[in-house]
Order: sequence, then C-alpha cells, then structure tokens
Amino acid sequence: MINSGLELAAGFLAIAVLLFLSGLISGSEVAFFSLTPNDYEEIQDMDNSSSKLLLELKEKPRRLLATILIANNFINIAIVLISEWLLKTLLPDELTQDWGRALIELFSLEGSVDQEILATVLRFSITVIGVTFLLVLFGEVAPKVYARYNKVPLALRMSRPLNLMMGFFRPLTFTLVNGAAVIERRLENHTQDIVAASQQDIDEAIDLTVKLQESGEEGQRQDVDILKRIVQFANVTVRQIMRSRGDVIAVEKNIDYHALLAIIRENNYSRLPVYEEDFDKIRGLLYVKDLLGHRNEGPEFDWFQLVREDVLYIPENKRISELLKEFQQEKMHLAIVVDEYGGTEGIVTLEDVLEEVIGDIQDEFDEDDEIIYEQIDDLNFIFEGKTLLKDVCRILDLPTSTFDEAKGDAESFAGLLLELLGQFPVAEQELEFRDFRFKIVSITHRRIEEILITLPSKEE
Repeated sequence: MINSGLELAAGFLAIAVLLFLSGLISGSEVAFFSLTPNDYEEIQDMDNSSSKLLLELKEKPRRLLATILIANNFINIAIVLISEWLLKTLLPDELTQDWGRALIELFSLEGSVDQEILATVLRFSITVIGVTFLLVLFGEVAPKVYARYNKVPLALRMSRPLNLMMGFFRPLTFTLVNGAAVIERRLENHTQDIVAASQQDIDEAIDLTVKLQESGEEGQRQDVDILKRIVQFANVTVRQIMRSRGDVIAVEKNIDYHALLAIIRENNYSRLPVYEEDFDKIRGLLYVKDLLGHRNEGPEFDWFQLVREDVLYIPENKRISELLKEFQQEKMHLAIVVDEYGGTEGIVTLEDVLEEVIGDIQDEFDEDDEIIYEQIDDLNFIFEGKTLLKDVCRILDLPTSTFDEAKGDAESFAGLLLELLGQFPVAEQELEFRDFRFKIVSITHRRIEEILITLPSKEE
C-alpha cells in the first residue's frame, strides 16, 4: 500500500513537472517570436552571455521553432502516458465496469451496449478531457499570456536551455526543417502557377472584352496594356524592376567637390547614393537641389555635410505594391535594395514602380530608347546582357512566361543564360532552349555584355 502511494505521488509530481516544462517551452515560443527590433536593441545593449546567445538564436528561426515543437510534443506525449497510468491505477477496471453497469441500467441499454467497451470508453473520455484541460490551461494559455507581458526576461532565461535542446534534437530538427522547406517550395511553385494561370485568363478576358478597331488602335492598345499591368502589379517584386548595382551611379564620400559636380552634370540625376569605401556601405543620399546654394565653392568644399542620412532599405523580394505604400508613408522617392546578408543589390525609385502600371516615363533627360538592342533581321536580335527578360519578351512579342521554366531566380537576359549553362560562358559560346538559339557576342571576365538570340523560324 505504501509503495502504491509513493508511485501515485511520483506520478502526480511527474505530471506537475512536465506541465511546468510544457508551459516554459510554449511561453518561450511566444516570447522569442514576438520580440521587436527595439527589444533586440535593448538585448544587444545588455552585452552578457544570455543576450549574445539569444541574438544567435535569432538567426536560426526555423530550427528554433522546430526544436520548440518537437520538445513540446515529447513532453505532451509523456503527460498523456503518465496520466493514463494514473487513471488506470485510481480507476481500476472493476470500478469503471460498475459505472458502466450503472449507466446501462439507468438508460435501459441492456443487450445493446457491451459493459466492458463502455467502461473503456469512460476511462478514455476521462483521460482525454482531463489531460486536454490541463495541457490547454497550464501548458498553453497561462504560459503564453505570461510570456506576452514578460517576453524579454523569459526569452533570456530560455535561451540557454533551448540552445541545448537544439543540439540534442539536431537530427530531428534537420529532417523537419528540410522536409518543410521542400513542401513549402512545392506549394509556392503551385501557387505561382495558379496565379500565373489566373493572370493569363484575365489578360485574355481583357483582350476579348476590349475590341480594338483599326482607327485609334494605339490609344486603346495603351489602355489594354495598363489594365494588364494593374492586374500583375501585386505580384511584381523589387528584384524585377530594380537597377542593379553595376548600373547605379553613386559617389564616394571622399571625392572633391568639382569631381562630384562633373558626375552630376554628366548623368542628370536628382538624387545620388553616397558610399564609403564600397557600395555595400551606404552613408546616405545626396539631393542635387541641396547644392544650388554652393555652385561657386572650390574643390575642397565639404559637400558631405549636405548628405541626408535617412535611407530606406528594402529586401529584393519585397512586392512593389507594398513598396509603393512605404514610399508614401516615408515620403521618399528612392530605396536601397539589399540581399539577405545586408549587401547592396541596387536601387529602386518611385518612377520605377509607377512605370510598372503606366509604362515608361520619359523626361527631358531620358534617352529616346532606353532599352538598347539591335535587330539584324526578322529572327535575329542582339541585346545587352543586363536587359530584363520581360523587356526582351516585350520587344520580341513573346509571352512574358516564355523563359519561366528555365530562368530560376534570374530576371536579366544574362542571368537566364547563366541558369541554363550552370557556369560562366566563354565568348562565341552557343546554346539552345526549346526552339531558341543563343550566342555570347561580347563578354568580360565579370559579366555577359551582349547576347544574340535567334527566334524559331515561322515555317517550323
């Protein structure tokens, strides 16, 4: 009897400890994933081992979440198993069978319900209801409410235990994270296919609805193109419209004033990014209008004092519909595009975003033909490697999805060839994709300069 009492006490203690651990882990999930940039600045200023470890965990969100889920599941399974054993000890078969017999007699169910089955169902129901109540209240709701108001202290306390668990569960988290990534990519591709198909259907509907007449066709054609661009607007990313870093006109902060003025006169831009040492270290933006009061200064003039340090940084995969709202909120016309490591990819302007809807905007400083290409005959064209694939398709009157199968993440013509080859090409190298033939016309050690594309023969 004494041993049985000790076993029951140990069982209840084990459930209490496991519920506490479940609560800590559930609370830490809320604490970690609700930290704001201001919270991370506060944590960084602490400069202790826990804060440093927490900042390291910030860089591994998928592994951290997988570890929390795996640990919580193991604990919950242990709670269920121990609870089942406790209830079986507290409610022996004879007692539950007596309850079952009483219910059968009470509701006159003799002959229609088996007494043993009803007893098993009663014990199972008590286990499920009781364990669910305990897990929801003490393992989920209460800890998450506490974590919401104490996220920084709880995240700091749990950083070391979770880091240890990440090491312990590493094989499982690796499998879970990579498996989820595969499923995510397939779902993303499937979603993109559905969106592309929907857009194509809408494009066809617009063409069918708007009947173009021979007279006045140009104006109506422009209206149709604008409608199509509006439909596609929400799915265009910054990467697709940005100006890559190789084509950006920027100035180094230490050049003399006269050299700066020469760059401004040559390029006629109203805003210029200013960097220190290299383009990955942007220091601010120079607004040319701020120089109007200093036109007669000497070469030693400290023009850097006029640089505005408020710079809008955006990721390359940001939707331009979201960027347009951000431009409006921040009252800015230019943003610096950065990659996942913080390196500068290029720039994007408000004009670039608007051109995706209304078409090219030409001012008095723009060249008449911004896209440089040469038409050799009806089937052969030479484009610059930096030309965007969508512009190539537009000029060649091809569907914008023509090269989607092979382009991967590439947005430029040169990027398409790099995806097809899997390596950097050599001059005069030729390759084929479907019925299209490509030839490298001009190349440097860093980039593909010019590409010849041969279209499929109409006879084919």
